[in-house]
Amino acid sequence: VEDAEGRYITNSQMLVKLGVVVDAMYQGYYVLDTFKYKPYEEMPTQEQVSNSYALSCLARLNKRICAAPSAMGINSSVNHELEAVLGNLKTIVANITEFVILLGGCNKMPKKPYDTYLYIDNCMFSRLVEKQEIINILLEDNSPHGAPVVVPVIGDYNVGKKSLVGYACNNSMVRSNFSAILRLNNDSFQKVGHETFLCVRTLVIVEFSSDVDDSEWVKFYSAASRMDTGSKVIIISRFEEVARFGTVKPIRLRNLSHAEFMYLFKVLAFGGTDPDNHPQMASIGMEIAKMLQGLILSGNVLAGILRKNQNVQFWLLILKRFRNSVERNLSLFGEHPKQLVERDRPTDITMFVSPSAAPVHLMPPRGGSSFHKKELSKVTFGDLLQGSSRTVPKDEFQILASQSRIPPFTKFIATCIEEKCWIATESRMLYHVA
Repeated sequence: VEDAEGRYITNSQMLVKLGVVVDAMYQGYYVLDTFKYKPYEEMPTQEQVSNSYALSCLARLNKRICAAPSAMGINSSVNHELEAVLGNLKTIVANITEFVILLGGCNKMPKKPYDTYLYIDNCMFSRLVEKQEIINILLEDNSPHGAPVVVPVIGDYNVGKKSLVGYACNNSMVRSNFSAILRLNNDSFQKVGHETFLCVRTLVIVEFSSDVDDSEWVKFYSAASRMDTGSKVIIISRFEEVARFGTVKPIRLRNLSHAEFMYLFKVLAFGGTDPDNHPQMASIGMEIAKMLQGLILSGNVLAGILRKNQNVQFWLLILKRFRNSVERNLSLFGEHPKQLVERDRPTDITMFVSPSAAPVHLMPPRGGSSFHKKELSKVTFGDLLQGSSRTVPKDEFQILASQSRIPPFTKFIATCIEEKCWIATESRMLYHVA
C-alpha cells in the first residue's frame, strides 16, 4: 500500500484492487487492536503488556487463533472476526501477484522522507483511490478548446473535499501542467465574466456552499471556455445536485470507515509513541475514538490534546468529559453529536464549559474566511474540550475549532451561544451558517 501511494496509477482496474487492499489493511489493524487492547474497564490496574504480546505477522496470528483462543481470553465474536479478517487477507495476498507486477511499472511520485506520524499529521490521510483518480483527470490532455473538463468532488460535511483538491494541486506534475490556478466561491462565482479568465491553461476550483441555478452555470461555463486547451474546472460541494454540471464521473468522498477512523485517531493521539508500551492509554483511546463515531474535526482536536498529555489519568478525564457530553446530547436531542453536525444542528457543549453553567450550544464549525463575522475568542475548541480555560465568554462568541495543517490550511470557525439568548438568535444563526 505504501508503494502504491507513491506511484501514479492510471489503470482503473488497479485502482479498484487498491481500494480492496486498503480496506482490508485498515480492517486488519482494527481487529488486531481489538484483540490486543481490552476495554479499559476490564483491565487490571497495574497490567503491563510487553512488546512480545503484539502480533508481528499473519502466520503468528493464525497459529495463535487456531491453537488456543480461549487461553488468550478472546471471546467468540472477536475470534470469529479475527478469523474472517485473516481469511480475507490471505485471499488478497494469494491474488496480488499481478497487481504488484503492474504496480512496479507505474511511475513514481517525488518522495518525501516523513515517518508515519508526521506523514499522517501533515498530509491527507487515506483516500488513496480518490487521490489517484483526481490526479489522473487533471493530467489527462483530452479536453478540446472551448470545453474545459468539469470534475465534481462531492462529499458530506468535513470529509476532506478541499484537502483532496489541495493534495492534487500540491502535486508537482499537476502544478507544472497548469499555468494558473483560480479559486472561486459562491460569491465570486456569480461575478465572473470573460475578462476573469486568461487564454492560458488554467485550473479553476469552485467551492459551492449551496446549489446553483443552471443559468448561472451556463454563464460561468461560457466565460470559462475562453481558457486554453487542457484547462480544467473542479467543483467542490456537499450537495449532490451540483454533480449535474460535471463532464466526467464525480469523485465522491464517503466518510472514513470505522476501521480507518480508529487507525487515524490512534496514530494522531500517540504520535511517535508506541501504543503497545501503553496498553491502558491505547484502550482509553479506542473508547474515545468509538464514541466520536467518525467526527473528524473533533477527533483531530482531541487527538492533538491527548498527544501532548500522554498520561492515563488525563486520557481517562477526557474520556469521561466527552462521554458526559454525548450522553447530554442524546438526552436533549435524541441524537449523537455526529448526526446533529451532519444536519447543521447545534450540539450542546455545556459539560465542557461547566455542568452548572447556563446551557451552551455550538453551531457546526465552518471553514473559510467568509464565516468570520466577529473577532475570535481567545478560547479555542481544544480549550473547551480539555477544560483548560477558566474564563469562557458569555452570550454569543466565535471560537477557532480547528485549523488544517495541509493546503489550503482552512480555519474552521464555530459559533457558541448561551441558551438564554438562543431563542432570540436562532433564526439569525441558522442563516449565518447556511
